[in-house]
Amino acid sequence: MKFGLALGLLRPDMHTDAAECADELGFESLWLPEHLIFPVDMTGSPHPGIETPPVPPQTPVFDAFAYLSHLAGRTAKIRLGTHVYLPALRHPFVFARAVQTLDIVSNGRAEIGIGTGWLAAEYAAAGVDFKTRGRRTDECLQIARRLWTEETVAHEGTFYRFEAVKFEPKPIQSPHPPLHIGGESEAALARAVRFGAGWIGLSHTARDVLAPIDRLRALSERHGAARLPEITVMATLSDRSEMAAWETAGVDRLIVAPWKRSRDAVAALRTFAAEFIGKPA
Repeated sequence: MKFGLALGLLRPDMHTDAAECADELGFESLWLPEHLIFPVDMTGSPHPGIETPPVPPQTPVFDAFAYLSHLAGRTAKIRLGTHVYLPALRHPFVFARAVQTLDIVSNGRAEIGIGTGWLAAEYAAAGVDFKTRGRRTDECLQIARRLWTEETVAHEGTFYRFEAVKFEPKPIQSPHPPLHIGGESEAALARAVRFGAGWIGLSHTARDVLAPIDRLRALSERHGAARLPEITVMATLSDRSEMAAWETAGVDRLIVAPWKRSRDAVAALRTFAAEFIGKPA
């Protein structure tokens, strides 16, 4: 089992200390959420039937790729991921360049979580049609993968059009950094099968994660995929006896936040690593 660190559940002033500690202790990855903007009116929620947004509009947010590039310079081995980035709010050139830069400055440690987003008002503020976000995401991913791998790229699509361009240098990871597609709608799960090295979910238990994994398995078979995408979810762990259920479910990576208060994060990471990773506290 791989263990990732949920930086979004930590006070920003603790991010660097936690990242350095997790790197030292053998955590596999760290994950930073992102939004482009939070409108004051945040009506809506990513959870069906719940209108209250999960975060207030004054929540601190950062340019995820700039912040992760900073953390790349403060760490040596831990992988650096977005959970999740919203490509449909940017031009594909912006997205592709951000991914390429993080992968290069981290010496090939980028893990790219992708989503379409849930906050319609954020799209409205940016002047982008919320209803087209899925199709925009698909086209953006198609373009970015070509920019990362092909010598010359021209494109004529529904949302983006451009004459032949060069995109250099290419990312370190070949053919490109892993793409982990977020979301649990049928369209999101199909996107994970079509585009993703993995699927990345929100909080789950070892029991309720079986439903999206079963749907991913069925979609993989329907699309003739060679294998099931890598499975990543957020989770809370109490002791090692719980690990068997996660492994049986087919989960490959758990993103955790083992602290109760941000100021205790480093100590909590050491305790967690001693039990689950085998590093002394």
